Amino acid sequence: MSVKTWEVEKISYCHHVGKEVGLEAEVIYPADWLPDQPPRIVAHRCSEGIVCNLDGRASCLWAGTNPTYDPFSE
Repeated sequence: MSVKTWEVEKISYCHHVGKEVGLEAEVIYPADWLPDQPPRIVAHRCSEGIVCNLDGRASCLWAGTNPTYDPFSE
């Protein structure tokens, strides 16, 4: 059976929430009987995305509210 897990890709300071956040990726690892397939990344999120969404302002790509702005790409 395949395994689905959230893994931290990077930790950065976010000016929107005023603290360090974890930028996470949802990774699906293949089943043991399919070892030749690489893991797949299917989603991204921020560890403080809920806080940003409750703020009422569009924040960034990682929170899911503004797909055109990625503050951590710099």
